[in-house]
Amino acid sequence: MRPMLATKTDQVPTGEAWSHEVKWDGVRILAELRSEAGGAEGPRLTSRNDNDVTVAWPDVAGGGPAPGRDLLVDGEIIALNEQGLPDFRVLQDRMHVRRATSATRLARSLPATYMVFDLLRLDGRDLTDEPLERRRELLAGLADAGDLGAWQVPASYDDGAMLHEATLAQGLEGVVSKRRDSRYVFGARSPHWRKLAHRHRHSYVVGGWRPQEGTEDRLAALLVGEPSPDGLLYRGRVGSGIGARVGRQLGELLAGHVRADSPFDDEVPRIDARGTVWVDPVLVVDVDTHHTSRAQRLRQPSYQGVRSDLSPEDL
Repeated sequence: MRPMLATKTDQVPTGEAWSHEVKWDGVRILAELRSEAGGAEGPRLTSRNDNDVTVAWPDVAGGGPAPGRDLLVDGEIIALNEQGLPDFRVLQDRMHVRRATSATRLARSLPATYMVFDLLRLDGRDLTDEPLERRRELLAGLADAGDLGAWQVPASYDDGAMLHEATLAQGLEGVVSKRRDSRYVFGARSPHWRKLAHRHRHSYVVGGWRPQEGTEDRLAALLVGEPSPDGLLYRGRVGSGIGARVGRQLGELLAGHVRADSPFDDEVPRIDARGTVWVDPVLVVDVDTHHTSRAQRLRQPSYQGVRSDLSPEDL
């Protein structure tokens, strides 16, 4: 089974036909319990591509409903970053673990939470042809009765515009809007579910550049960082938005600032440092990214332009 997916949109739909939920920056998971297991087994967790990943999430599997229930739910596993916000990157070390001992150790240091937003089967009854509004009512009833264990059921909202503004202000990933009458179709990308992911623009200091593959002088990506009390801290590599013309312009601006060593005061990953031309940290650029604050590694960054009006000290 593969979960139903949302279609991208550039605006939150309006009207009473829609309900709206927070878009979680986590790992999509279907969780299934079967009553014929005789009470001996907990939930089976499957990923978006239908792989059994139960062993990777012992805290989620162990914190769910008591064995012996019969249900199938859809949701997202999340973990919080240092800012207290859901962050996909925090889960990177846990996602691909297949050894139970390693998974148990990581669950202690990187605890996860399962946010359940849909109920697809209950006590042997297939609910996928029921409207979303009814499925959510039944799911809320399970949560109120304590039948989901430590799994959480996040709220849904009538006011999509309000949720859009609130998630943007709070640094959350975005909004998912769903038609109240929508049925659940496994594996489908439905127009009845729509997702809007926020992008956040911040200014960073350039500390190096990477040449285009196969060349030594054609700038194709920037390495950028954030000034802090601990020095210039590396935040990531930006290549999207830097074409041939922009690359030439940036190369000209940085040509007189080449240096022999990295200007970053923390370690740059080897994969990013290899082949990099280091430069003095004097140029400020704007970058759009899916992350929530400057104090995180860039995610899907896109170069937006040089900030000639700002110096590193201004940041």
